[in-house]
Amino acid sequence: MNDKAIEKVYFPNDTHGLFVGYLLWIFGFMGAHRFYYGRPISGSIYFFTFGLVGIGWLIDLFLIPGMDEKCDLKYKSGAINYNIAWTLLTFTGVLGLHRFYMGKYLSGILYLVSGGIFGIGYLYDYVTLNEQITEIQRTW
Repeated sequence: MNDKAIEKVYFPNDTHGLFVGYLLWIFGFMGAHRFYYGRPISGSIYFFTFGLVGIGWLIDLFLIPGMDEKCDLKYKSGAINYNIAWTLLTFTGVLGLHRFYMGKYLSGILYLVSGGIFGIGYLYDYVTLNEQITEIQRTW
């Protein structure tokens, strides 16, 4: 059995990727990777303490693979790709492109004209995006 086949047997539900996790880790002083892996409380702590003054951010370099595995077990894949939605949120969140991607066109337009509802909606989506996607996955 090759590595890909083994991976599919043990991790058939790869909703969150290591590449995106490490990409967001670069912005870890904001807690981006922690929010991505479904940890809004520690993500908020990182946001307000700049990654626990950089120490927690460095430690997370080694913790990300474990966070990824737990996240893949918690969330289910479906029509909306978590990696795409999180990348859009992180890099274009104030424009609402992640909301357009998820099919939330009215709020996408609202984000576009208001700068992510003046940044508050952008932060709200950081805390709740995984749950928003999970809800959409259930309805499709």
